[in-house]
Amino acid sequence: MNITIQALQAYLADRYCGWATEQSMFMKLVEEMGEVAEVLNKRAGRKASQENDLQEQLGIELVDMIHYIVAIAAINDIDLETLMIQKDKVASVKYNHKINLEQFLLQNQ
Repeated sequence: MNITIQALQAYLADRYCGWATEQSMFMKLVEEMGEVAEVLNKRAGRKASQENDLQEQLGIELVDMIHYIVAIAAINDIDLETLMIQKDKVASVKYNHKINLEQFLLQNQ
């Protein structure tokens, strides 16, 4: 099963719109960023770890970050898919990339 950003935004808008605030979602995002940092510190040996699968734990924490980033966009009615393509076009020119995101997506349909 594939998840699109648009579908995730619709799902999170349904879940959070009307009661969640961008401030509360941002605070959750910051909390999750700290958890990603903790896993990365464990993987680098800067922090002791009793966990067996830090790769899986990193994935879980990254998913949590994506959740709150998309939730902030959803409750603010921001079309992330369109903005991602627009922003990548500008970055592709700025950094002299051979292909931009939109071209990549079209080639890999």
